[in-house]
Amino acid sequence: MKHAEEYRETALVRPLVKRLLAEITTLNRPARIMEVCGTHTMAIFQSGLKSILPKEVELVSGPGCPVCVTAGSHMDYFIEIARAGEIEDGGRRRTVRLAIFGDLFRVPGNTSSLAAASAAGALVSIVYSPMDALKLAIAHPDEVIIFAGVGFETTSPTIAATLLAAERGKVDNFLVAPCQKTMLKPLDALFADPELRLDALLCPGHVCTIIGVNVWRPLAEKFHLASVVAGFEAADLLEALLMIIAQLQKGEAKVENAYPRAVHKDGNPRAQAMVAEVFEPCDTLWRGLGILPESGLAIREKYRRFDAGRIFPFDPVAGDEKSPKGCRCGEVLRGRISPQECPLFGRACTPSQPIGPCMVSSEGVCAAHYKYGENNV
Repeated sequence: MKHAEEYRETALVRPLVKRLLAEITTLNRPARIMEVCGTHTMAIFQSGLKSILPKEVELVSGPGCPVCVTAGSHMDYFIEIARAGEIEDGGRRRTVRLAIFGDLFRVPGNTSSLAAASAAGALVSIVYSPMDALKLAIAHPDEVIIFAGVGFETTSPTIAATLLAAERGKVDNFLVAPCQKTMLKPLDALFADPELRLDALLCPGHVCTIIGVNVWRPLAEKFHLASVVAGFEAADLLEALLMIIAQLQKGEAKVENAYPRAVHKDGNPRAQAMVAEVFEPCDTLWRGLGILPESGLAIREKYRRFDAGRIFPFDPVAGDEKSPKGCRCGEVLRGRISPQECPLFGRACTPSQPIGPCMVSSEGVCAAHYKYGENNV
C-alpha cells in the first residue's frame, strides 16, 4: 500500500512513541482529546495507541461515524422506501429497490431495521458506491433504484458525481434519498456543551481531503482547542498527538496539518464545486444531537428529478428519536460517556447481536471498544 505501510514500520513508530510519552510528562494538567472520525477511532485501537497513553491523556470519540449518527427516523424512512413495492413515476409502474452501504443493513430504526424488512420481502441491495447503484439502475430498467445517501463530506462528492452521470446518461430510474451530513455545524453545537470539557481535537483526515485545513480555524479559536489534522496510520496519529501536546504546553489553540501527503489547506476545490452544484445546505436530524440547522445536504431544484423525496417525502420532527430501551448511543456519540458505561454494552449488545448503531457499524465506537478495548463487564 503506497504511503501507508511505511507509516506502520516499527523503526519509525517506536521513536515517536518514546517522544510522545516524554512530552506528556511535561504537561501540568490532564488533557482530553476528541477524535471525530470513525476511522480514527478504529485506527487508534488497532494500533494499540490507546493502551500506551497514561491516564492523564484521555482520548474521547465524537460523532464521526456516519452510520451511527443516522437517526432512527431516517432508518424508518429507508425501510418505508424498501417496502414500497411498486410506484408509478413518469407514467410507468416500476418495482422499487433500495441500494445501501452494508453498514446500514442492521442499524435499528425506531421500530425495525432494513435486515428485518429484507427478511420479510422488502427489496434491499448492498452496494459499494453510489456509482454501483447507478449501474444497478441501468441494468434493471424495470426497477427504480433508490440510493440511501448516508455519509459526510467524503461521500457527498461521489453522490454528486453519480447524479451528474445519471443526468448525462438520461437515466430515468435512479433516485437518491439524501441523508448526508456535514461535520462543522454539529461540532459547533457539541463543543458548546460545558460538560464536555475538551482540550484538543484530532481533525478527520478523510473529511479534510475535501474541505481542507483552514475551515477548522474558527472552531479552534472559538473553543480554544489545539487542533491537528491527522492521518490513519500509527506514525500519523503519533505525529498528530505530538503536535497537540506541543500546543497544549504553550497554551495555543491553532490548526496544524499532520497529514500533508493527502490534505491541503484548501482541500479539493473540484469536489467542493461538484457538491455545491448538486446540493444545498438544509436542516437535518442527527442521532443523539437532534435537528441541527444547515448541517445536512438537500438536492437542488435543478436536479430535483433525482430526489426520492418528491415521491417519498421526509419531514423529521425533533424529539421523535426512540433509542432501544437502555441504549445510550446518543450519549456515547456526544462524548458524554464511554461505551462501557452503557448498561447494554457487552451484555445484550455485542457485534454479533447489536442493539445500537454504535455497535453495528464497522466504524462505531462501541464496536471498537468491544473488539479492541476493555469489553469485560
